[in-house]
Amino acid sequence: MLVAPRPRNLKALHMRTCRIIALLTIAATIGCAHVARAQSWPARPITIVVPFPAGGPTDVLPRIIADRMGSSLGQKVVIENSPGAGGSVGIGRVARAAPDGYTVASGGLGTHVINGAIYDLHYDPLNDFEPVALLPSTPMLLGARNTLPAKNLHELIPWLKGNQDKALMATPGIGTLAHVASVLLQDLTGARFQLVNYRGGPPALQDLLGERVDLLINQPALFLPLVRDGRMKVYAVLAKKRLMQAPELPTVDEAGLPGFYASIWNGLWVPKATPKDVIAKLNGAVVDALSDPKVSEHLTDLGFEIPSPAQQTPEALNHLQRTEIGKWWPIIKAANIKAE
Repeated sequence: MLVAPRPRNLKALHMRTCRIIALLTIAATIGCAHVARAQSWPARPITIVVPFPAGGPTDVLPRIIADRMGSSLGQKVVIENSPGAGGSVGIGRVARAAPDGYTVASGGLGTHVINGAIYDLHYDPLNDFEPVALLPSTPMLLGARNTLPAKNLHELIPWLKGNQDKALMATPGIGTLAHVASVLLQDLTGARFQLVNYRGGPPALQDLLGERVDLLINQPALFLPLVRDGRMKVYAVLAKKRLMQAPELPTVDEAGLPGFYASIWNGLWVPKATPKDVIAKLNGAVVDALSDPKVSEHLTDLGFEIPSPAQQTPEALNHLQRTEIGKWWPIIKAANIKAE
């Protein structure tokens, strides 16, 4: 009878087998943990950090969608205001937070584009975050004092060129979108009118209504009631399409200054390395919120424009941020705009 030879090193074979079994067990455990995390998240309330004071448009928008997001996620979504340094204090806090999906940044053009060019930040506004969803935006309007002679944008451009030593354009402050858009207006028209930087929107608007300055760029929610009361005028919407709330106002393309676009867009971000499945759940909650008729009607009434479902993705937000950095950073740096 033939007898099969015994392995020369039965102990070594046994040890290799044990190692293989251990590795398979670890892999299975990791896989189960991943599935368990995906199924259990969120297990506690989620905080959306708003890097500005309560009450303004940048605070109202996330508050409107937070409740609806909470219903979708099965956990409360809490708004926490963390203002300072143009929003960089709150955004910096999110950059340093654990990448677990429980701390979310509400920001936009100012925090994730302009601040990167005017502040010495301790975080990278592009690479230290994962995009979650593009939120509704607000196109800006080019407004003027009632007594300014130019009746439309076609007439305004030669008036600016002929009054470069006298024309005054107010801005709500250094580094605001209205400020950098005013610099863009100078570049597009070739007119070097004087910029008057205020500390906030209310005093700038007050001086426009008092006819101490000539021009101001700001949001429809502020301008439209005043236009309808006959206290000021608006030359154009700084966007590609007209406003639903004021369809009589022409776009800059229609009014004679194509490409003079400036909109306050908004988005949600989480810290870098946040799991993709968590981001997907957060995005789904945003999409659900924006598709709710009550939410969308409320936002539209406030002057927000809701992006199409195809634009509510992390990829769309990332593309927009990169595009806007490519547009605004050269303008800001050429004008040597720095935060005070």
